[in-house]
Amino acid sequence: MSELDVRIVKLEPMRVASAHALGESPEQDAIEKLIAWARPKGLLEGPKRHRVFGFNNPDPSPGSPNYGYEFWIVVGPGVEPEGEIEVKEFPGGLYAVTRCEVKSPWEDIPGTWKRLAAWLEDSKYRWSPHQWLEEHLGPLESLEQFVLDLYMPIAE
Repeated sequence: MSELDVRIVKLEPMRVASAHALGESPEQDAIEKLIAWARPKGLLEGPKRHRVFGFNNPDPSPGSPNYGYEFWIVVGPGVEPEGEIEVKEFPGGLYAVTRCEVKSPWEDIPGTWKRLAAWLEDSKYRWSPHQWLEEHLGPLESLEQFVLDLYMPIAE
């Protein structure tokens, strides 16, 4: 197993617009909602300014094909909730972060999360209960092959 490249990052508080979906493929449903809402507002034109994060909500349950996924896009103070899009204040936190190049989502993402959890066990840090995140880097239209930064919540 190759060594995992992990960096420690403090995410500052963020104001985010949230799109959520439940079902057998909630990532696709949630990203379609987010894109449909964000594109006309020009929010997809500046990926560094309008970072996109996602996470399971709720996590999959054994024996059920259904679970939830929530996408966040960072927005400014003038953005208001609209339709199914909520606006939330995220307090930030300390994270162990590693890159995940996704070619096979059902293998690469869980595998990298497991490696990051193993890294945490051998580090000076401990797990913390604030929100874990997957930052989506690059275009949002493809959930086939893409790049994520995985953010595991930690404390010293």
